[in-house]
Amino acid sequence: MELNRHHYLGIGMILLLLGLQFRYVDSFQLTEATTKILAKRMKKETVVTQNPLAVVFGHASPAAVKKTVRPPKWLGWSLVSIGGVLVVQSLGMRKPG
Repeated sequence: MELNRHHYLGIGMILLLLGLQFRYVDSFQLTEATTKILAKRMKKETVVTQNPLAVVFGHASPAAVKKTVRPPKWLGWSLVSIGGVLVVQSLGMRKPG
C-alpha cells in the first residue's frame, strides 16, 4: 500500500497532538488493574504496601500501588517536531488521483 497525502497528514496530526499531550502533562498515574497487567507482563510482583495511618486506626486492608509514568521532556518535543514535519510535507505533496 502506497502512502498518499492524506495518510501523511493523518499520521502527522496524530503525532503532533500526542507530542503536545506529552508536553502539557507531567506524569500519568496508571490504574491498579493496568499496574497488575504491566507487572505480569514484566514478570515482576506488585508491591503491596500498607498505609501507616490505616494500621494505627485499624483499617489493615492493604492498598495496591499505582504505577506513575513520567515521560521524558525530549519525547514530547520530538513527537511535535516529527508531526509538524509530516503535516508540512503532506501539504506540499500532490493530490491523489
